[in-house]
Amino acid sequence: MDSRSAILSKIRATRDTGDETARCLAVESRLARPASGIVPSRGQLDREGRIALFLDMIAKAGATHERTPLPRDVPALAAAYLRAHNLPARLRRGTDPRLEALGFEQEPAIEMLAGASDGSDLAAISHADFGIAETGTLMLLSGPDNPVTLTFLPEHHLVVVRADDIGGDMEAAIARLRMLQGKDRMPRTVNFVSGPSRSADIEQTILLGAHGPRALHVMVVG
Repeated sequence: MDSRSAILSKIRATRDTGDETARCLAVESRLARPASGIVPSRGQLDREGRIALFLDMIAKAGATHERTPLPRDVPALAAAYLRAHNLPARLRRGTDPRLEALGFEQEPAIEMLAGASDGSDLAAISHADFGIAETGTLMLLSGPDNPVTLTFLPEHHLVVVRADDIGGDMEAAIARLRMLQGKDRMPRTVNFVSGPSRSADIEQTILLGAHGPRALHVMVVG
């Protein structure tokens, strides 16, 4: 049998027979139980090991960080960050209930502004939904409570992430996304942030703040 006949023979053997039931069931089964890829062992650590690796990786990416056991300490830490960087005592945030619960109204040193940024804000604060230890990456979901403009427009981006929400790898982040949103719902954008914005497009010289904040500060709570 020549090559042409072999190809045509295979096409005839696999052509649609009109009964799609078995094929549809196979597709539905695969979608219902998505297969996991190969997961690197790097992030497969215990809780404290994941947190330590996460902090090490975000520092290598050029971000700063600190850790506090109590959520109520976050407003004071944010105020201290603004003072240390000679910034106005003003922060832009969304209506994320996790940020509202931190008690910023008890921190008179900070003027809190709510809603999307128009590009004039020097500093904003967001709450990440997940942290990836193996790469030091934050997962932030967009929505009315977390405007995506806060991730890209201000010069300084402060991000809160719970210690219990730091997983080992990207696969764990995707699993968390599916858990938070459900099978058939997704936010308009899912942003994965590793360090401040930077570019070396011009003469291979690193330029911070090229496409977003020039500084990223992460506060791990718990």
